[in-house]
Amino acid sequence: MEYLIQAENLHKSFGENHAVNGISLQVAEGEIFGLVGSDGAGKTTTLRLLVGAMLPDSGKVIVEGQPLSDYEEEIRAQIGYLSQRFSMYEDLTVLENIRFFAEVRNLSAKEWLPRSMDILDFVGLADFKDRRASQLSGGMKQKLGLASALVHRPRILLLDEPTTGVDPVTRQDFWQLIIRLVSDESLTVLISTPYMDEAARCGRLGFMRDGRLLKSGTPAELRADLDGSILELRGEPLRDLRLLAAMDEDVLDVHTFGDRLHLRITSGQADALLKRLPQQLATQGGKVDTLRIIPPTLEDVFIALTASEIADA
Repeated sequence: MEYLIQAENLHKSFGENHAVNGISLQVAEGEIFGLVGSDGAGKTTTLRLLVGAMLPDSGKVIVEGQPLSDYEEEIRAQIGYLSQRFSMYEDLTVLENIRFFAEVRNLSAKEWLPRSMDILDFVGLADFKDRRASQLSGGMKQKLGLASALVHRPRILLLDEPTTGVDPVTRQDFWQLIIRLVSDESLTVLISTPYMDEAARCGRLGFMRDGRLLKSGTPAELRADLDGSILELRGEPLRDLRLLAAMDEDVLDVHTFGDRLHLRITSGQADALLKRLPQQLATQGGKVDTLRIIPPTLEDVFIALTASEIADA
């Protein structure tokens, strides 16, 4: 497999804060790789290191087989980057904003104008090319940011939490654009997100916490580690059931998912728990409606990895 992006043992600290603590990852050509974690996990700093916007304290980044530190300008010309706080010129129109970013990349009008119109049509902003950026909705501003990152025809696209703060419909539209870009323009995409439903859309992903990469793989590979180890419990009162279930020696942790509980259990103990737990909870005042084995979700995987990380600390 050819890796377009490789990070080797990256470290970056700000004072006592180890924002990136030994990150190593590989992103294959033509894939969507997701960095997944909550705020403060180190996703933004990792992307900044990969794009060359920030220098690591140690470690190295290799893009297209070349060290970023040695070929920074040439490599950055192949990268489109949409930061978490994309800055646009509010007084300029949509097209004028794209023109600015195109000219920063030294594109001539002969190059950027037809490309800009193609990209605006692609992201659904062609009819708004003369509208001032200040008059765009949040979702439209993100699409303008995407268009600006694509104007110079990059091979690699880095997106830092591009759908944070936008409505669910816009999130769906944005992801459809990303998938089409990979298909139509053969882009390689590295995206950071706190959302597990978005993580499931990635070909491969890596879970991050406290500047470290806990584990990476395809969604199916990551979920497979917990096969047979997640029980779904429905009943009432839910709060009491959670506390009571957690007392069983084979229940490793319990988390609320809407109107139900997910129990992560000791491997190989599902059948025994299915038999004894309903009666056990009933004798303590709980009412169990259903208790069954379910396929693990990515949330279950992340919770388990986090618990393991804390236990090993």
